[in-house]
Amino acid sequence: MALQNLTDEQIQTWTREQKDKWWFENIYRGDMPQLTLRSAVTGFGLGWILAATALYIGGKTGISIGVGLTSVILAFAIFRILAKSGMIADFTILENNCTQSIATAAGYMITPMISSLAAYMLVTGIIPPWWQIMTWNIVISIIGVLVAFPMKRRFINEDQLPFPEGRACGVVLDALYTGQAAAGMFKAKLLAVTGIATAAYQTISSDGWMKLIQFKILRLDKWAGMTEPWYFHETFDVYYYTAAAKYSWWMPKILGTDIRQLGLRLTLDAAMLGVGGLMGIRVATSCILGAFINFVVLAPIMIQRGEIREYLNPAGQLVKISRAEIVNQWSLWWGVTMMVVGAMISLFAKPELFTNAFKALTKKKEAAAPAGTDVLKDIELPLWMSFVGVPIFSAIGIYITHVFFGVPWLLAGISLPLIFVLTVICTNSMALTSWTPTGSLSKITQFTMGAIDRTNPASNLIPAA
Repeated sequence: MALQNLTDEQIQTWTREQKDKWWFENIYRGDMPQLTLRSAVTGFGLGWILAATALYIGGKTGISIGVGLTSVILAFAIFRILAKSGMIADFTILENNCTQSIATAAGYMITPMISSLAAYMLVTGIIPPWWQIMTWNIVISIIGVLVAFPMKRRFINEDQLPFPEGRACGVVLDALYTGQAAAGMFKAKLLAVTGIATAAYQTISSDGWMKLIQFKILRLDKWAGMTEPWYFHETFDVYYYTAAAKYSWWMPKILGTDIRQLGLRLTLDAAMLGVGGLMGIRVATSCILGAFINFVVLAPIMIQRGEIREYLNPAGQLVKISRAEIVNQWSLWWGVTMMVVGAMISLFAKPELFTNAFKALTKKKEAAAPAGTDVLKDIELPLWMSFVGVPIFSAIGIYITHVFFGVPWLLAGISLPLIFVLTVICTNSMALTSWTPTGSLSKITQFTMGAIDRTNPASNLIPAA
């Protein structure tokens, strides 16, 4: 069943009261369970698993992955199977929607951990306690939710903007619950089969898992006299290098540098295969081209010139040339420069993201509707919660940002209005394109705060987070 929508003419000519009334009469399902205990628990469970997955992938690649559609299909399959067994009633479409909303929120919570907070830890060498990171994340997230209330009224109720990613989840939900359940179960089974195959491969290619299975469970070290566990190497070239060292075969080099030092390893990481499929051919092509230019062309030249070299660390230990040192000594600078400049140019090449966002928020408001005509007054959260909550939690956020990370009071305070402005732009961009330019916009915060305080890395990084 196709999703119901207002026409472009209706969106342009109707008042918000008319749009809200149409939604209430045609879309609203007040008699259907939505935010139930089981939908919340399922959302938290799936969000926990998928957020851990997103954190792992983000830590390895710096790429954030969405979990909305995955959580929709998983929740549908879990409760459809349980419902068929007679144990419980099936999920409603709105319960599933609440589940994916919670899981998606959990998935986005890891974003600071793979960007600004990770940079803060690397630059300062300070690892904040887990409870500080959690408290800070919760407070900042509450501010974001409170800011979202009035923007929801404008961008969704009033302007009816498309939000393509959210619409995609809605289309999938509608398909699953209105006659195409078989397709949903097929996708769920595909997820299960793929997951089992991936788990089996990662297990046999893991030194840790194979040691646990062979030495702790099967006790092959005792019965078969094994001293090392057998496992399948993820890096296939290990087999060649072992044989080359043993039989004096040719060891590949580029300008005299062993390719193992350059990090050129033929590996099969199942998680990275999945990321490649999700990011698409255009982004994947850019990534492989950048890696080739850096590690195959430029790095060997810079090693030969002596720009990248071995050195003694403060502890007196020799740090040899490796992929990590190539990044630290050389490619970090040109790579980050390209990322920042490219992202900023792409952002400012779309001025409509700025103009449309502020036109929407500054649009002349309609004449006040007569009292009692707000059909959503008992459904939507009242705006006073934002007007009261944002100042309170902003004050808390300023306090813990100063206490936990050492950001000066003044800078923590003046960064918030800038962040609110950038949030409006981000929301408008997400509403129109499903692209959230958080990376590009966080650089604006970094440039601003960094120009004011050039001595404290936290002043640069934490407001950006």
